[in-house]
Amino acid sequence: MTEPRDIETPDGDDTTPKGQFLDLHRHLPSTAFVLLLLIVLAAFAGAFLYAGVYNIGADEPHSKLVYSTLSKFRERAIAHHARNIVVPADFNDPKRIATGAGLYTEMCTGCHLGPGVEKTEMSQGLYPPAPELARAVGRSPAEMFWIVKHGVKLSAMPAWGKTHSDELIWDMVAFARALPKMSPEQYQAALASAPAEHDEMMKEMPGMSGMSGMAKGEVTKPKPTGHGHATGTKPHAD
Repeated sequence: MTEPRDIETPDGDDTTPKGQFLDLHRHLPSTAFVLLLLIVLAAFAGAFLYAGVYNIGADEPHSKLVYSTLSKFRERAIAHHARNIVVPADFNDPKRIATGAGLYTEMCTGCHLGPGVEKTEMSQGLYPPAPELARAVGRSPAEMFWIVKHGVKLSAMPAWGKTHSDELIWDMVAFARALPKMSPEQYQAALASAPAEHDEMMKEMPGMSGMSGMAKGEVTKPKPTGHGHATGTKPHAD
């Protein structure tokens, strides 16, 4: 058998004998260099995080790189966890959509708005901004169900599954997916014709007894204790 011969090039470039693989050790950095580089990068990242110089205020957007990275991570995570969720056969039932209207108006309009609904103080202060569901959905029913049930970390999206049954969450999703097809008048009519209000539907949910009215922004004031004092008098120990 003839021994492999070196390939000669007129420019004196590096050549590899015929029949042999490229010698990677000659072209890649050493293991020690790679380890040192990783240690330096880890130390820099640790110092950056510990210093707290990154602005996490909701009024200061992420850089394009950070926002793109977090967005891709979020989208892939949602798609992965929602992959085995089965949509109910009656998902598009008008009764389910009507029930969802009563839930949506109390739980979702403040952030996600609705047809003809102006931006609220809360929706304008959120970052990342909550999607306006009346404009476009852009997600599958299964993905929307997972988001509503489990929420999203480091955002204003709560995990409604802690207080709401799967059936009620599917009702909300069904109504939310119907929003882009509604006019402002149809949206208001759907809210007005909802078969039950949020508080009524929540009476049977575990841990929700005595919570009536809280969804509408009512605040329970603490009961006064002790006795009052005349105006201008100094308080004293009882």
